[in-house]
Amino acid sequence: MKLVFNLILIAIVGVLLYALYAGIKDPIEFKDVTEYREQIVIDRLKMIRTAQEAYREVTGGDFAHTFDTLKEVLTTGDYKIIRVTADPTDPENEELFRYDTIRRPAFDSITKQGVRLDSIEYIPFGDGATFMIDADTTTFQKVLVNVVEVGANRKTYLGKYADKRYRKYDDTFDPNKTVKFGDMTKPTLAGNWE
Repeated sequence: MKLVFNLILIAIVGVLLYALYAGIKDPIEFKDVTEYREQIVIDRLKMIRTAQEAYREVTGGDFAHTFDTLKEVLTTGDYKIIRVTADPTDPENEELFRYDTIRRPAFDSITKQGVRLDSIEYIPFGDGATFMIDADTTTFQKVLVNVVEVGANRKTYLGKYADKRYRKYDDTFDPNKTVKFGDMTKPTLAGNWE
């Protein structure tokens, strides 16, 4: 009888230890996984932002409204670099300045900045899902400006952690939040994580 009682107590202690372990492990794992995945997504958004800025320089002010357009222009387009030279020692010369235009491939420049165009549109941990991208013009303070917005919903990349029940570990956690940069109502390229 004493042996049976001891075995029951050992089983109860084992169940309680497992419950304690699971109670500690779950919030730590949630925090680690969500922070890791969110940082990887933010890094990809920064890469897209760099590509959009390069696209804007190549096209003279526009933003790409699709990833296909972004990749095509950055692969085939080029930057115009204007070199200005002057000869200030020649006061008789009416043409003090000389302008030389040099063209450099955009692809070389963005590659040096770490932008990988082949997979730029895919959300990390998103099982093939792509970032939402939108670009247009809008009137801001009575001026027509180009705007862009690129982002991803947390549910797409957080997997099993995109559940409201995890709010018990973080009051500010919202699985429906979109991590993005830019804004369709004003000219900004700031990310909402900054």
